[in-house]
Amino acid sequence: MQDTAIPATKRTAMTNQSQAVSADLIAVVIAVTNGEPRVLTIGKPGALPSGPFELGHRSLQSGLRAWVERQTNHPLGYVEQLYTFADRDRIGDERVQISISYLGLTREEQAERSPTHGWHGWYDYFPWEDHRAGVPPILPDILTPRLLAWADDVEDPSMRRDRRQRVAYAFGLDDRDWNEELVLQRYELLYEAALVAEAARGRDTSGAPALPGRPMIADHRRILATGIARLRTKIKYRPVVFELMPPAFTLLQLQRTVEALAGRLVHKQNFRRLIEQQDLVEETGETMSDTGGRPAKRFRFRQAVLAERAVAGTKLPLTRA
Repeated sequence: MQDTAIPATKRTAMTNQSQAVSADLIAVVIAVTNGEPRVLTIGKPGALPSGPFELGHRSLQSGLRAWVERQTNHPLGYVEQLYTFADRDRIGDERVQISISYLGLTREEQAERSPTHGWHGWYDYFPWEDHRAGVPPILPDILTPRLLAWADDVEDPSMRRDRRQRVAYAFGLDDRDWNEELVLQRYELLYEAALVAEAARGRDTSGAPALPGRPMIADHRRILATGIARLRTKIKYRPVVFELMPPAFTLLQLQRTVEALAGRLVHKQNFRRLIEQQDLVEETGETMSDTGGRPAKRFRFRQAVLAERAVAGTKLPLTRA
């Protein structure tokens, strides 16, 4: 595999209709730096690390680790399979593209600087997902009016009702709560309503309003949305957040990391109480003095948690928006 970009050739097979089929492994590699969740890209900000499925790999996961680390000089910690996509109409050509996606967690500071890869804030791609400072203006000012206009742009009353219900459920309208886990559902609705750049490819969009969020190649933003949704769910019942933390950290740093991933603020006292009740961390005996107040205790993840119980997460005692 080439080290600089998405490979031009891929392992292919032919269907009975003589239609090309190609299979790619695509990695959503996440780190949190200075309280901001970031995604690793290759070559340009719109491309996730990607490589061909190779039959010689011992397993898909071992193959993914090998070529991501070879491309980026970057070690992966936690890895899990996300989803397999196979949608010809979503990539803009006549191939049947099979994308086997994985979620990988790491620490950005472990990476060497390179002109072939970079880190980008995931809210650059999904600006409507960050609710830490309240409802982002892009929702009431741009997306909600356009989505409701799209919902009403059909003659069938039942279809209008169905569209409006889907918009309200995904985007927290009509007194519904915002559900931070519905990242993929929101992106798919925006795609269906042609409100993201990927849906506008091949269309004449001259004079049309600017579409929100940084686009990605092929179907990579959809795959990134899947990874964000999985991680937002996962941190509630598995201690995967500690894969993103330095070996020693303060409870405030841990809280800020959880908030960055969820796109929501959590209640400080309740959060700390949950961490203590679940016995997820242990003191290192050290303190950090550059916190702006009294020295803060430093903690580390208590590894014994993994053997003691199957369910252990950081939970989300959310504050009221």
